Amino acid sequence: QVQLVESGGGLVQAGGSLRLSCAASGRTFTSSSMGWFRQAPGAEREFVAAIGRSGISTYYADSVKGRFTISRDDAKGTVYLQMNSLKPEDTAVYYCSASSRTYYIAQQDAVAYDYWGQGTQVTVSS
Repeated sequence: QVQLVESGGGLVQAGGSLRLSCAASGRTFTSSSMGWFRQAPGAEREFVAAIGRSGISTYYADSVKGRFTISRDDAKGTVYLQMNSLKPEDTAVYYCSASSRTYYIAQQDAVAYDYWGQGTQVTVSS
């Protein structure tokens, strides 16, 4: 089992930055592939970013490429999402996810992930 706890969400003006954190506990974190997804009101959950085991492989949704950066600190059991140049359309609940399988290549499909956090709200005002 893996427990995931997100933090770092909040209200920010357009153009601003936030850093989300996801603390993982339980199963050995270093063997997990990690991802961030988001869900806006009335919309389906969508992929944002992913990082494979070892952190070498990363993958981003086109909508956030060049603005968001995913990283992991295996010593701390934490994955981060640095979000810069935020736009109102980035407003959503952001979810951290972990896979029970070992993927060195970052996975964008939600079916690859077995564990999910409770989510953290990000609101970007115009």
